[in-house]
Amino acid sequence: MSEFKTVQELKQLDPAIAAPFRSIFILRRKTIKTAKNGNPYLSVELGDAGGSFTANAFGDSAVFTSLENVAEGSMIRLSGKTEYYQDRFSPRLQAAEEVAADDEEAQSMLGQLVEVPPESEDELWAHIEEAIAAIEHLQLRETVQRVMDEMGAHFRISTAAISMHHAYRHGLLEHTTHMVRAARALLPLYPQVDADLAIAGIILHDIGKLEEYIGEFAAKVSRIGTLQGHVVLGFRTARKAAIQSKLNSDLTERLEHIILSHQGEKEWGAAAMAATPEAVFVSMIDNLDAKMGMVQRVLRNSPEGEEFSEYLMGLKTKVLLTPPDKS
Repeated sequence: MSEFKTVQELKQLDPAIAAPFRSIFILRRKTIKTAKNGNPYLSVELGDAGGSFTANAFGDSAVFTSLENVAEGSMIRLSGKTEYYQDRFSPRLQAAEEVAADDEEAQSMLGQLVEVPPESEDELWAHIEEAIAAIEHLQLRETVQRVMDEMGAHFRISTAAISMHHAYRHGLLEHTTHMVRAARALLPLYPQVDADLAIAGIILHDIGKLEEYIGEFAAKVSRIGTLQGHVVLGFRTARKAAIQSKLNSDLTERLEHIILSHQGEKEWGAAAMAATPEAVFVSMIDNLDAKMGMVQRVLRNSPEGEEFSEYLMGLKTKVLLTPPDKS
């Protein structure tokens, strides 16, 4: 059994005891803040495949010095003691150092450091390929296939978000596949929705995230992602492929509209409100799977024995973890 504790193992320790530990985690997020006394401190998010936590390193500590210039996405070997702050796990970090990618200990732990979906990449990708092949309209199918021919390898591994939903390796692939499955189940109820347009829009709705996010082990927003955002970037990608595939102007505009409106509300990042049957349909399924993705992730990553999860910003609540009593 490894001497290095996972996030779940640490959270399962008695919260009343300040237990010493050693671990290797991914530095997911790092922010320099200012304390009330005016001194700087680091707020860091550290995690592995089973979860994450936030901890602070104050300016006069060795940990602050060790992590100040370490890039997000780096592997960190650290030691500390378990502590809780306002019922949230927030350990006291005592020592930290960056771990090289070829470090023997880190290499042996990669499987538990990098979070991935429960289904395999190949299984998820097979659903996307089959969904593209099932699009009956020739130029619409060619438009989607053209994008995937160019960006498919990146699409297969990309995260779907920084932290909100499907925020892990292959997360975008999982999110998109789940949306395709949900759409196929619901399309018979809504004959006014064109199936070809809906499926094409689902597959391409978040394609701009391939330019918006960068980073191998921890995603962060790129320069162009900050300046334009994935909605605009996805619109541009789809338009280029549609023109090259000679998709007619009406279908091109409708496909673009799905991408521009899929965020649902302008305050959530939508460039327009959904105004076609397909755009409304895709927007609702996107919202459903984003929220259920948060639920699924917290159910599989929360420590055994806990009744409620930690507070989830995307749901604005905690999640009840225990199954229904059907006795």
